[in-house]
Amino acid sequence: MIPPNVQEQLRVTVLRLVAERGAGRTVDPSEIARIVGGPQPGGWGPLMQPLRRIAVELMKAGKIVILRRGKPVDPGSFKGVYRLSLPSDGPGNS
Repeated sequence: MIPPNVQEQLRVTVLRLVAERGAGRTVDPSEIARIVGGPQPGGWGPLMQPLRRIAVELMKAGKIVILRRGKPVDPGSFKGVYRLSLPSDGPGNS
């Protein structure tokens, strides 16, 4: 289990990066993990599963979309490589 402050850093970083990228652009989750955990695999690698759980929570709340092969996934059952993006009706998509 990662500390609550690291979970919050992951959450804030996800939201910041998808907002910075804007509509139609995506973020690689490992980029987020590297920002929070540092460049060494021992720092960011353990953050990947907690980040996945946070991404699912944020998607269920309507704040982001999880994409696989460019299409939104079911947050409860997706597997494999994924990317994160703003929802199609997110900020800046009017």
